[in-house]
Amino acid sequence: MNRGKLLPNSNHRPWFRFIWQWQGSVIPAILPRVSACAFFALGVTCLYYFGINVALPLKSGLVPSIVLGLLLVFRTNTAYERYWEGRKLWGTLINTVRNLSRTIWVIIKENDSSDRTEKITTLKLLIAFAIATKLQLRSEPVNEELERFLPQEGYNKLCTMSHPPLEIAFWIGDYLQQQYEKQAIDSYQLTAMFKLLDTMVDVLGACERILKNPIPLAYTIHLKQLVLLYCLTLPFQFVDELGWMTAPIVALISFTILGIEAIGIEIEDPFGYDANDLPLDQICYTMDRNIEDLITLDPSVSYFQENQPQ
Repeated sequence: MNRGKLLPNSNHRPWFRFIWQWQGSVIPAILPRVSACAFFALGVTCLYYFGINVALPLKSGLVPSIVLGLLLVFRTNTAYERYWEGRKLWGTLINTVRNLSRTIWVIIKENDSSDRTEKITTLKLLIAFAIATKLQLRSEPVNEELERFLPQEGYNKLCTMSHPPLEIAFWIGDYLQQQYEKQAIDSYQLTAMFKLLDTMVDVLGACERILKNPIPLAYTIHLKQLVLLYCLTLPFQFVDELGWMTAPIVALISFTILGIEAIGIEIEDPFGYDANDLPLDQICYTMDRNIEDLITLDPSVSYFQENQPQ
């Protein structure tokens, strides 16, 4: 499995390193636009010094600044809410997988060696569900990342399915139902396990809701138009008072406004590969590691029996 890049805690990084950090910032995305605004401001300044009065009163931009600021705040908050909801959903998936795997491993009785093999296969299906969910959210087909968690016939069948996570959830539910029919678990345990499985499917559906319901296109287009118009009117407001400093100041303000708008775009879809997206590869690896540790434990031997003094 792709374990992903383990990211250090940003609070422990040197403060000044963030100023010069290129990767993960929105500078590459907005630099062409900022440069265009600066050159436009330089052109307006040249016209002004050639005797063409293009200046506007500085106070004329007050109301547009307030309106644009409110729109940008709403845009950024909405995008971050989608990002944070995605993180909470994947946190729920981690905890649910842990709870369901522990319950299966401890509660389901083993009458022969094949029972343990089936349990291990089912626990690996829980990891496969998480990986398949990640691939589904990234619009990627079933690949070799899933292959080591599935029997070969299951992997081949999954390659033909339109929605692999749901198929894996069906296999897990089918296993639980079989254990109930074999009387390895009772009806209360079956209900509790199915509730955990339902939670996993609910997480999948909620993530798809985030992915397939972007911020309305009309709002996005209108905000971009307002940002562009605002940045292009700045030189006319500043040129009379700032002179040749107009272009650098316009570049700085454009950098701020265009950067905030770009951050909203960056985080509104949190399931991709961008530096600011959720570390889904690392989350799936965490589940894999947790279940591998669980499989090493013997459910038939209690902790106290295992640690009795010799």
